[in-house]
Amino acid sequence: MKILHTVEFYHPSTGGAQEVVRQISERLVRLGHDVTVATARLSDRDFSVLNGVKIEEFNITGNAVRGFSGEVDRYKNFILKSDFDVIMNYAAQQWATDLILPLLNNISAKKVFVPCGFSGLLLPEYANYFEQMKTWLKQYDACIYMSNDYRDINFARQCGADNDVLIPNGAGADEFCQKLDIDIRAQLEIPRDHFLILHVGSHTGIKGHKEAIQTFKKAKIKHASFLIVASNSGRGCNGSCLQAEKLYRGNPFSKLSGKKIIIKSLSRKETIAAYHEADLFLFPSNIECSPLVLFEAMASKTPFLTTDVGNAKEIIEWSNSGELLPTLKFKNGYAKADVEKSADILQRIFHNYKQRKTLAKNGYENWKTSFTWEKITRQYEDLYLNL
Repeated sequence: MKILHTVEFYHPSTGGAQEVVRQISERLVRLGHDVTVATARLSDRDFSVLNGVKIEEFNITGNAVRGFSGEVDRYKNFILKSDFDVIMNYAAQQWATDLILPLLNNISAKKVFVPCGFSGLLLPEYANYFEQMKTWLKQYDACIYMSNDYRDINFARQCGADNDVLIPNGAGADEFCQKLDIDIRAQLEIPRDHFLILHVGSHTGIKGHKEAIQTFKKAKIKHASFLIVASNSGRGCNGSCLQAEKLYRGNPFSKLSGKKIIIKSLSRKETIAAYHEADLFLFPSNIECSPLVLFEAMASKTPFLTTDVGNAKEIIEWSNSGELLPTLKFKNGYAKADVEKSADILQRIFHNYKQRKTLAKNGYENWKTSFTWEKITRQYEDLYLNL
């Protein structure tokens, strides 16, 4: 098949959407398909093909609500004049999907949509957008949802769309089952006897870095390090996170308890090494669809604590490998961890080695059975071929 995947950003940009589309695209190439990714032009991308995936760049920003700027007409012409068998649009509320929505009836290829949660569904400025979405959803041949009970699939059901397909997120066995020659503790100067708590998520300001740091600081635990792996973009919460790290380093109470906060940008292999070395994954994110990092924690045999965002609760039901943190929910669809109560839970699981080992084992076994990218890619391939 000749396949087009559209996504706002792609490698070397990092993030959940980028990683999912990369994993699916590269694995479909390995299965013999011709895959192109249409995405934003990046100054640090000096290639047009990556691991067999062709990359078509467009200098475009914005979305249907904020407006578009850049090579809008070039992108529309590219889509309308293309000869792909399948076009998959990944995530709503960004230009790579939003520019295609009014064109759906003029596209001959089979059309697939992965909404990724509809994060703006409850925001008043998106009211007209989602009123039109009721029609757009039905113009797709299939819509892939990562949860059987979240705002995007429930919205689709309410508006009468019957083209839903459930395909979860996952983590790659080829990445997480390989032996890495990286001593992440030595590299980051994390003491051997420290309990290592990990968070992986970009400095967007909505990955719960602030609440995670506060929870770690309030938890009455000793000889522990908290590592936040996040790309250093210079935007979002990057500055405040680095300031929190600096202040905590000079705090006499942190020295007495032997606690450390470490904020780092790591390579993919270094990040995977950190997953494997971690004793616990802490993820008090403010908004998600289906958190990729929870599957990666499962693949690395790392138990997790997460806010009730996206389908985190469903992932816990599927895997029995983590716990929900007490979560405050707001009318705009965002959420926030209750720091005081979360610190209590962190303390409890810190002291319960047996529970952590059970959660880790459950997660790994369920991931291996159902949530590897190898198996998930086959589900995408089967759907595309059936269409």
